[in-house]
Amino acid sequence: MILTVTPNPSLDRTYEVPSLERGAVLRATGDRVDPGGKGVNVSRAVAAAGVFTTAVLPLGGAPGALIAELLGLQGVDVTAVTVAGQTRSNIALVEPDGTLTKINAPGPELTAEESALLLETVRTADGHPDWIAACGSLPRGLAPDWYAELVARAREAGARVALDTSGPPLTAALPARPDLVKPNASELAQAVGRPLATLGDAIRAAEELRSRGAGAVLASLGADGQLLVSAEGTFHGTAPVAAVRSDVGAGDASLAGFLIAGGTGSKALASALAHGAAAVQLPGSAMPTPGDLRPEAVRITENPPAALGLSAPVAP
Repeated sequence: MILTVTPNPSLDRTYEVPSLERGAVLRATGDRVDPGGKGVNVSRAVAAAGVFTTAVLPLGGAPGALIAELLGLQGVDVTAVTVAGQTRSNIALVEPDGTLTKINAPGPELTAEESALLLETVRTADGHPDWIAACGSLPRGLAPDWYAELVARAREAGARVALDTSGPPLTAALPARPDLVKPNASELAQAVGRPLATLGDAIRAAEELRSRGAGAVLASLGADGQLLVSAEGTFHGTAPVAAVRSDVGAGDASLAGFLIAGGTGSKALASALAHGAAAVQLPGSAMPTPGDLRPEAVRITENPPAALGLSAPVAP
Protein backbone atom coordinates (compact mmCIF):
# COMPACT_ATOMS: atom_id res chain seq x y z
CA MET A 1 0.00 0.00 0.00
CA ILE A 2 1.31 3.42 -0.96
CA LEU A 3 0.01 6.55 0.75
CA THR A 4 0.48 9.88 -0.98
CA VAL A 5 0.31 13.38 0.48
CA THR A 6 -0.44 16.34 -1.79
CA PRO A 7 -0.62 19.63 0.14
CA ASN A 8 -1.56 21.66 -2.95
CA PRO A 9 -3.73 19.51 -5.25
CA SER A 10 -5.36 20.81 -8.40
CA LEU A 11 -7.99 20.17 -11.01
CA ASP A 12 -6.00 19.96 -14.25
CA ARG A 13 -7.53 20.94 -17.57
CA THR A 14 -5.41 19.97 -20.57
CA TYR A 15 -6.03 21.26 -24.10
CA GLU A 16 -4.24 20.01 -27.21
CA VAL A 17 -3.80 22.91 -29.66
CA PRO A 18 -2.33 23.07 -33.22
CA SER A 19 -0.04 25.93 -32.15
CA LEU A 20 0.21 28.52 -29.41
CA GLU A 21 -0.36 32.06 -30.65
CA ARG A 22 -0.61 35.01 -28.27
CA GLY A 23 -3.78 37.07 -28.73
CA ALA A 24 -5.44 34.48 -30.99
CA VAL A 25 -8.59 32.39 -30.48
CA LEU A 26 -7.29 28.84 -30.17
CA ARG A 27 -9.44 25.82 -31.03
CA ALA A 28 -8.49 22.70 -29.14
CA THR A 29 -8.18 19.41 -31.00
CA GLY A 30 -8.55 17.48 -27.75
CA ASP A 31 -9.18 18.13 -24.08
CA ARG A 32 -9.43 16.33 -20.77
CA VAL A 33 -9.93 17.03 -17.08
CA ASP A 34 -7.86 15.16 -14.49
CA PRO A 35 -7.30 15.33 -10.75
CA GLY A 36 -3.83 16.82 -10.38
CA GLY A 37 -0.94 17.57 -8.09
CA LYS A 38 2.21 15.48 -7.91
CA GLY A 39 1.09 13.16 -5.12
CA VAL A 40 -2.34 12.76 -6.68
CA ASN A 41 -0.68 11.69 -9.93
CA VAL A 42 1.48 9.17 -8.07
CA SER A 43 -1.66 7.64 -6.56
CA ARG A 44 -3.34 7.55 -9.97
CA ALA A 45 -0.36 5.73 -11.48
CA VAL A 46 -0.18 3.30 -8.55
CA ALA A 47 -3.89 2.54 -8.90
CA ALA A 48 -3.50 2.08 -12.67
CA ALA A 49 -0.89 -0.57 -11.89
CA GLY A 50 -3.39 -2.41 -9.71
CA VAL A 51 -1.78 -1.54 -6.36
CA PHE A 52 -3.81 -0.13 -3.47
CA THR A 53 -3.21 3.52 -2.69
CA THR A 54 -4.63 6.21 -0.43
CA ALA A 55 -4.38 9.90 -1.31
CA VAL A 56 -4.38 12.36 1.59
CA LEU A 57 -5.09 15.90 0.43
CA PRO A 58 -6.81 19.15 1.42
CA LEU A 59 -9.92 19.79 -0.68
CA GLY A 60 -12.27 22.74 -0.88
CA GLY A 61 -15.12 23.99 -3.06
CA ALA A 62 -16.51 22.49 -6.26
CA PRO A 63 -13.07 21.70 -7.77
CA GLY A 64 -12.17 19.77 -4.62
CA ALA A 65 -15.37 17.75 -4.79
CA LEU A 66 -14.73 16.91 -8.44
CA ILE A 67 -11.16 15.79 -7.66
CA ALA A 68 -12.45 13.37 -5.01
CA GLU A 69 -15.07 12.03 -7.42
CA LEU A 70 -12.60 11.53 -10.28
CA LEU A 71 -10.05 9.84 -8.03
CA GLY A 72 -12.70 7.44 -6.75
CA LEU A 73 -13.58 6.49 -10.32
CA GLN A 74 -9.89 5.71 -10.92
CA GLY A 75 -9.66 3.38 -7.94
CA VAL A 76 -7.86 5.74 -5.57
CA ASP A 77 -8.94 5.78 -1.93
CA VAL A 78 -9.31 9.44 -0.87
CA THR A 79 -8.79 10.79 2.63
CA ALA A 80 -9.75 14.44 2.37
CA VAL A 81 -9.07 17.28 4.77
CA THR A 82 -11.81 19.84 4.18
CA VAL A 83 -10.44 23.39 3.92
CA ALA A 84 -12.20 26.74 3.66
CA GLY A 85 -10.44 27.85 0.47
CA GLN A 86 -11.25 26.56 -3.00
CA THR A 87 -8.92 23.99 -4.55
CA ARG A 88 -7.00 25.46 -7.48
CA SER A 89 -7.56 24.73 -11.18
CA ASN A 90 -4.57 24.54 -13.55
CA ILE A 91 -4.44 24.79 -17.34
CA ALA A 92 -2.01 23.01 -19.68
CA LEU A 93 -1.69 23.71 -23.41
CA VAL A 94 0.05 20.99 -25.42
CA GLU A 95 1.27 21.49 -28.99
CA PRO A 96 1.74 18.64 -31.52
CA ASP A 97 5.52 18.50 -30.96
CA GLY A 98 4.98 17.97 -27.25
CA THR A 99 5.74 21.56 -26.21
CA LEU A 100 3.88 22.22 -22.99
CA THR A 101 2.69 25.56 -21.62
CA LYS A 102 1.26 25.47 -18.10
CA ILE A 103 -0.64 27.99 -16.04
CA ASN A 104 -0.63 26.96 -12.39
CA ALA A 105 -2.90 28.77 -9.95
CA PRO A 106 -1.51 29.50 -6.46
CA GLY A 107 -4.16 27.55 -4.59
CA PRO A 108 -5.86 28.34 -1.28
CA GLU A 109 -4.07 29.61 1.80
CA LEU A 110 -4.26 27.00 4.56
CA THR A 111 -4.77 28.09 8.13
CA ALA A 112 -2.58 26.88 10.99
CA GLU A 113 -5.41 24.58 12.07
CA GLU A 114 -5.79 23.12 8.58
CA SER A 115 -2.02 22.59 8.34
CA ALA A 116 -1.93 20.75 11.66
CA LEU A 117 -4.96 18.65 10.70
CA LEU A 118 -3.30 17.61 7.45
CA LEU A 119 -0.23 16.38 9.34
CA GLU A 120 -2.39 14.55 11.87
CA THR A 121 -4.47 12.94 9.09
CA VAL A 122 -1.32 11.48 7.57
CA ARG A 123 -0.27 10.10 10.96
CA THR A 124 -3.64 8.47 11.65
CA ALA A 125 -4.46 7.23 8.14
CA ASP A 126 -5.74 3.67 7.99
CA GLY A 127 -3.41 0.87 7.04
CA HIS A 128 0.34 0.47 7.23
CA PRO A 129 1.78 1.93 4.03
CA ASP A 130 4.94 0.52 2.51
CA TRP A 131 5.75 4.06 1.43
CA ILE A 132 4.51 7.56 2.11
CA ALA A 133 5.07 9.76 -0.95
CA ALA A 134 4.97 13.47 -0.05
CA CYS A 135 4.87 15.47 -3.24
CA GLY A 136 4.55 18.88 -4.81
CA SER A 137 4.66 22.52 -3.89
CA LEU A 138 3.45 23.82 -0.55
CA PRO A 139 0.34 26.01 -0.55
CA ARG A 140 0.24 29.41 1.04
CA GLY A 141 0.09 29.14 4.81
CA LEU A 142 2.51 26.21 5.12
CA ALA A 143 6.05 27.03 6.24
CA PRO A 144 9.03 25.71 4.21
CA ASP A 145 9.79 23.19 6.98
CA TRP A 146 6.32 21.58 6.78
CA TYR A 147 7.67 18.60 4.86
CA ALA A 148 10.51 18.26 7.37
CA GLU A 149 7.90 17.85 10.11
CA LEU A 150 5.98 15.30 8.04
CA VAL A 151 9.14 13.28 7.31
CA ALA A 152 10.18 13.31 10.97
CA ARG A 153 6.77 12.12 12.14
CA ALA A 154 6.59 9.41 9.49
CA ARG A 155 10.04 8.07 10.30
CA GLU A 156 9.21 8.02 14.01
CA ALA A 157 6.24 5.82 13.10
CA GLY A 158 8.52 3.50 11.11
CA ALA A 159 7.31 4.47 7.63
CA ARG A 160 9.55 4.98 4.60
CA VAL A 161 9.17 8.40 2.99
CA ALA A 162 9.71 9.50 -0.61
CA LEU A 163 9.86 13.27 -1.06
CA ASP A 164 9.30 15.01 -4.39
CA THR A 165 9.53 18.75 -3.95
CA SER A 166 12.03 21.53 -4.64
CA GLY A 167 13.62 24.72 -3.34
CA PRO A 168 13.51 25.55 0.38
CA PRO A 169 11.00 22.77 1.25
CA LEU A 170 13.45 20.19 -0.15
CA THR A 171 16.56 21.54 1.54
CA ALA A 172 14.72 22.04 4.83
CA ALA A 173 13.55 18.41 4.80
CA LEU A 174 16.95 16.80 4.17
CA PRO A 175 18.05 16.82 7.86
CA ALA A 176 14.86 14.87 8.68
CA ARG A 177 16.33 12.06 6.53
CA PRO A 178 13.75 11.14 3.90
CA ASP A 179 14.42 7.69 2.50
CA LEU A 180 14.21 8.96 -1.07
CA VAL A 181 14.17 12.34 -2.79
CA LYS A 182 13.22 12.77 -6.44
CA PRO A 183 14.44 16.00 -8.01
CA ASN A 184 14.60 16.74 -11.71
CA ALA A 185 17.83 18.09 -13.18
CA SER A 186 17.07 21.76 -12.53
CA GLU A 187 15.88 21.04 -8.98
CA LEU A 188 19.03 19.03 -8.32
CA ALA A 189 21.22 21.89 -9.59
CA GLN A 190 19.28 24.36 -7.48
CA ALA A 191 19.66 22.21 -4.36
CA VAL A 192 23.47 22.16 -4.62
CA GLY A 193 23.86 25.68 -6.06
CA ARG A 194 25.98 24.80 -9.09
CA PRO A 195 25.46 23.88 -12.77
CA LEU A 196 25.25 20.32 -14.04
CA ALA A 197 26.94 19.74 -17.39
CA THR A 198 27.86 16.05 -17.17
CA LEU A 199 26.50 12.89 -15.66
CA GLY A 200 29.35 13.09 -13.17
CA ASP A 201 28.12 16.51 -12.06
CA ALA A 202 24.68 15.03 -11.44
CA ILE A 203 26.16 12.07 -9.53
CA ARG A 204 28.20 14.35 -7.29
CA ALA A 205 25.14 16.53 -6.66
CA ALA A 206 23.10 13.46 -5.71
CA GLU A 207 25.87 12.29 -3.39
CA GLU A 208 25.83 15.71 -1.72
CA LEU A 209 22.09 15.40 -1.05
CA ARG A 210 22.74 12.00 0.48
CA SER A 211 25.43 13.49 2.71
CA ARG A 212 22.87 16.06 3.85
CA GLY A 213 20.32 13.43 4.86
CA ALA A 214 18.63 11.84 1.85
CA GLY A 215 18.76 8.05 1.88
CA ALA A 216 18.66 7.80 -1.92
CA VAL A 217 18.31 10.19 -4.85
CA LEU A 218 16.25 9.39 -7.94
CA ALA A 219 16.93 12.20 -10.41
CA SER A 220 15.01 12.75 -13.65
CA LEU A 221 17.40 14.02 -16.33
CA GLY A 222 14.88 14.59 -19.12
CA ALA A 223 16.12 13.25 -22.44
CA ASP A 224 19.18 11.85 -20.64
CA GLY A 225 17.11 9.34 -18.66
CA GLN A 226 17.19 8.87 -14.90
CA LEU A 227 19.88 8.52 -12.28
CA LEU A 228 19.70 6.56 -9.03
CA VAL A 229 22.33 7.12 -6.34
CA SER A 230 21.81 5.06 -3.20
CA ALA A 231 23.48 2.73 -0.72
CA GLU A 232 23.01 -0.08 -3.29
CA GLY A 233 25.13 1.78 -5.85
CA THR A 234 24.91 4.27 -8.71
CA PHE A 235 22.74 3.43 -11.69
CA HIS A 236 21.80 5.31 -14.86
CA GLY A 237 19.03 4.27 -17.20
CA THR A 238 17.24 5.26 -20.38
CA ALA A 239 14.05 4.21 -22.13
CA PRO A 240 13.18 5.04 -25.76
CA VAL A 241 10.19 7.26 -26.52
CA ALA A 242 8.67 7.17 -30.01
CA ALA A 243 6.95 10.56 -29.68
CA VAL A 244 6.21 12.86 -26.77
CA ARG A 245 2.51 13.66 -26.54
CA SER A 246 2.46 15.24 -23.07
CA ASP A 247 4.94 15.18 -20.20
CA VAL A 248 2.39 16.32 -17.60
CA GLY A 249 2.69 13.90 -14.70
CA ALA A 250 5.41 11.80 -16.33
CA GLY A 251 7.78 12.31 -13.40
CA ASP A 252 5.01 11.31 -11.01
CA ALA A 253 4.39 8.14 -13.01
CA SER A 254 8.12 7.41 -12.73
CA LEU A 255 8.03 7.78 -8.95
CA ALA A 256 5.01 5.47 -8.80
CA GLY A 257 6.83 2.88 -10.90
CA PHE A 258 9.86 3.11 -8.62
CA LEU A 259 7.83 2.62 -5.44
CA ILE A 260 5.61 -0.22 -6.63
CA ALA A 261 8.77 -2.10 -7.68
CA GLY A 262 10.08 -1.95 -4.11
CA GLY A 263 11.67 1.50 -4.05
CA THR A 264 15.29 0.38 -4.17
CA GLY A 265 17.92 -0.77 -6.64
CA SER A 266 18.16 -1.18 -10.40
CA LYS A 267 14.89 -3.14 -10.68
CA ALA A 268 12.97 -0.21 -9.26
CA LEU A 269 14.83 2.21 -11.55
CA ALA A 270 13.87 0.10 -14.57
CA SER A 271 10.23 0.24 -13.49
CA ALA A 272 10.47 4.03 -13.05
CA LEU A 273 11.87 4.44 -16.56
CA ALA A 274 9.22 2.23 -18.13
CA HIS A 275 6.42 4.13 -16.42
CA GLY A 276 7.84 7.54 -17.30
CA ALA A 277 8.41 6.64 -20.95
CA ALA A 278 4.86 5.30 -21.26
CA ALA A 279 3.36 8.37 -19.58
CA VAL A 280 4.85 10.92 -22.01
CA GLN A 281 3.21 9.10 -24.91
CA LEU A 282 -0.28 9.48 -23.41
CA PRO A 283 -2.57 12.55 -23.57
CA GLY A 284 -2.76 15.11 -20.78
CA SER A 285 -1.81 13.61 -17.44
CA ALA A 286 -3.17 10.15 -18.25
CA MET A 287 -1.34 7.48 -16.26
CA PRO A 288 -0.02 4.30 -17.90
CA THR A 289 -1.47 0.86 -17.30
CA PRO A 290 0.65 -2.32 -17.42
CA GLY A 291 -0.28 -2.73 -21.09
CA ASP A 292 1.37 0.60 -21.94
CA LEU A 293 4.77 -0.38 -20.55
CA ARG A 294 7.77 -1.60 -22.54
CA PRO A 295 10.17 -2.88 -19.86
CA GLU A 296 12.20 -4.79 -22.44
CA ALA A 297 13.33 -1.49 -23.99
CA VAL A 298 14.82 -0.10 -20.77
CA ARG A 299 18.61 0.04 -20.48
CA ILE A 300 20.39 0.26 -17.11
CA THR A 301 24.10 0.88 -16.49
CA GLU A 302 25.77 0.48 -13.12
CA ASN A 303 28.57 2.96 -12.34
CA PRO A 304 27.97 4.95 -15.56
CA PRO A 305 30.77 7.04 -17.15
CA ALA A 306 30.96 10.34 -15.27
CA ALA A 307 32.31 12.18 -18.31
CA LEU A 308 29.10 11.63 -20.28
CA GLY A 309 27.74 15.06 -21.17
CA LEU A 310 24.12 16.02 -20.53
CA SER A 311 22.23 16.99 -23.66
CA ALA A 312 20.89 20.11 -21.93
CA PRO A 313 23.33 21.45 -19.28
CA VAL A 314 21.42 22.82 -16.30
CA ALA A 315 22.13 26.00 -14.34
CA PRO A 316 21.14 26.32 -10.65
